Amino acid sequence: MKDRIENLLATIFGGIFLTLSVVVAVETISRKLFNFSLQGADELGGYALAVGSTIAFSLALMGRNHIRVDVFQERFPRGMQAALNWLAILSLAALGAFIAWVAFKVIGDTLQYRSTAQTPWATPLIYPQGVWYAGLVIFALVAIGYAIRATRLLFAGRFDTLNHDFHPKSAKEELKEELDDLALRQTDKPGDAT
Repeated sequence: MKDRIENLLATIFGGIFLTLSVVVAVETISRKLFNFSLQGADELGGYALAVGSTIAFSLALMGRNHIRVDVFQERFPRGMQAALNWLAILSLAALGAFIAWVAFKVIGDTLQYRSTAQTPWATPLIYPQGVWYAGLVIFALVAIGYAIRATRLLFAGRFDTLNHDFHPKSAKEELKEELDDLALRQTDKPGDAT
C-alpha cells in the first residue's frame, strides 16, 4: 500500500513539473520566434512549486528522507534512540497539523474575499490554493499516521523496529538503494532481452 501511494504521489509530482517544463518551453519558443507570450508561465510556476512542495513533504516522509541532525544519536542506547525517533515524528506530525490548520484559515480568507491573482489571468486563488491545501492535508495525515504507528511501537517496546522505520537513512542505506536502482535500470534496458 505504501509503495502504491508513493508511486501515485511521485507520478503526480513528476506530471506537474513535466507539464510546467512544456509550458515554459512553449512560452520561450513563442516569445523568441513569434513575439507572442502566454503571459502565465511564471504564475503556473508558482502554483507548481507550491503544490509540488506539499507533495514532496509526504514523499520525503514516506521515504525517510527528511533531514535531521543526529550526530550523537548513534551513540545513545537503542531505547533512547527510539524515544528520540518517536519525538521527531511526533514533532513532525504536530507541525504538519499546525500548517494544515493555518492553511485552512488562508483558504477561508480566500473564499471570503474572493481573492484573485494579481496577474493578467486573474486566476481565482481558491483553485490553486485548494490543491495546495489538499497537499498539506495529505502531508499532515501521513505524518499523524506515522506518529500513531511510532507511538504504538514505542509503547510495545519494539525499539528496533521503531529505530529502523523512523530513523533517517544512513549513508549505507542510501548507497544500497542507489545501487539497487542502478541494477534494476540496467536489467530493464530495451534491447537487452535476447
